[in-house]
Amino acid sequence: MKTANIVSALLLAGVSSAQTPTGFTPVVTEKLEVTFGTKNVETGGQPLTKADTARQPTIGGLLAREGANIAETDIDASTNFANPGAGQPATYLHTVLRDFKASGAASADGITTLKTTANGPVGWFAPQPPAQNPPHPHRYTNLLWEQPANWQIPSAANTMLQNQKLGFNVPNFITAAGLGNPIAANYFNVTG
Repeated sequence: MKTANIVSALLLAGVSSAQTPTGFTPVVTEKLEVTFGTKNVETGGQPLTKADTARQPTIGGLLAREGANIAETDIDASTNFANPGAGQPATYLHTVLRDFKASGAASADGITTLKTTANGPVGWFAPQPPAQNPPHPHRYTNLLWEQPANWQIPSAANTMLQNQKLGFNVPNFITAAGLGNPIAANYFNVTG
């Protein structure tokens, strides 16, 4: 009985510390700092508005050795943009930016602002969920990967980024791009 309680507590602790939404793969436990203007995404699932998220956020994370890549996906998109309720749930790729580097000194907990001058391979595309009745929040998931030294986007991964935005599969992209699991993540909700 005690063993079952301990195992249950450990499983709940793992779920509660996830920085990715329930059911998202891969699960990431390290928090990515995401700030839109003056609004910091403090907790996963924090509600924000389209206006809040209209501009590219400031990203903060653990110092990546060679650099970092960022991706943002809407995991509550629909296969039918004109009538979302008539479509099937699908993940939509919003953004993939590369070559993030530390900017400035790290805080006491090792977090630093990460900046890039790159505007791709998939430029910033702000959250724009459609209005739905009843209103339906979309979960926008932000992922940070360490960028391998001299990393070039393999052609299979580039094809996914350019041609498979609707129905985007994060684990398949990780494999195609030759990346490891994300090192930090965060997500927020925007309702159309």
